[in-house]
Amino acid sequence: MTTSPDTTSLWSGRHDGDGPEHARWHQRVQVVGAEGTSAESPSAESSSAEPPHIALLGFRSDEGVRRNRGRVGAADGPAALRRALAPLALHGPLADGAVGLHDLGDAETTGEDLEGGQARAAALTSAALDRPGARLSVVLGGGHETAWSSYRGLMGSGLGPRAGQRWGVMNLDAHFDLREEPRATSGTPFAQMAGAEQQAGRDLRYAVLGIAEPSNTGTLFARARELGVTWRTDQQCLEAGADGVREFVEEFAAELDILYLTIDMDVLPAATAPGVSAPAAYGVPLPLIAAAVRAAAGSGKLALVDVVELNPSLDADGRTARAAARLIDDAVREVARGDA
Repeated sequence: MTTSPDTTSLWSGRHDGDGPEHARWHQRVQVVGAEGTSAESPSAESSSAEPPHIALLGFRSDEGVRRNRGRVGAADGPAALRRALAPLALHGPLADGAVGLHDLGDAETTGEDLEGGQARAAALTSAALDRPGARLSVVLGGGHETAWSSYRGLMGSGLGPRAGQRWGVMNLDAHFDLREEPRATSGTPFAQMAGAEQQAGRDLRYAVLGIAEPSNTGTLFARARELGVTWRTDQQCLEAGADGVREFVEEFAAELDILYLTIDMDVLPAATAPGVSAPAAYGVPLPLIAAAVRAAAGSGKLALVDVVELNPSLDADGRTARAAARLIDDAVREVARGDA
């Protein structure tokens, strides 16, 4: 759970000036430990107080993708996402430092020990959620096995069921990821969540935007119906447009106290997101996915978001990383605006 030795070096980029009118991500991110101690960083500022902030952390893992017979490489996603975020311009309370950006470093899956990696990521996620002043925790994945560690991190934090709060997960994804397998993979996290919630005497509140019918078997659709999952297919999203997508997210969030949003980059068209294990033949256009992200962040319920399945080794011209960075920036900006 320590800060990665090379994390600080990833936050670099163009420097036009020191004032808020020049601010970019790399100038405002503070590289800190999970306990809140500042690491040496050219962009670090004093963190002696407990100001409102966005917490970022990474999960370097693609063992779940390998087990799922996918194309590995997502373990390099956190570094690529930081590089894509670093040069983006900041505005409002993020630019002037009223809301901070804190990088807590990475957890990692070592070799084939996915379960150990998920336990470390869950602990780091809980620490991020429980930090005084945290307004949103952003997990940079990693394969979609990240979702199981995000869930465990939320359950281990002071939010959600421990606080008597209703929670739910919104998945932007071409796949349900409800597979039943002997071992956990990138395709099983929501089946794992459903089982864990059932053991706790609760039903899983789960919604999905972007389902590709040819990529999900009849068994998966039947399981989704059995669990009471609500979803929209990629075609339905296109027909509904931005207003329909926003309405879907807002209706789901309205019944919750805490919203967890997970963004699988394979929900986007392959031309927009080529750097994923399973590129979409159809996909949901980026403006519609951005509308969903902004609706989630604007609900006032969003506490946790992860961005998964970016595989930099397959990413032509960094298109997937740039799209992911824009979605993260949208979510962070909307939450910070609401906190101002």
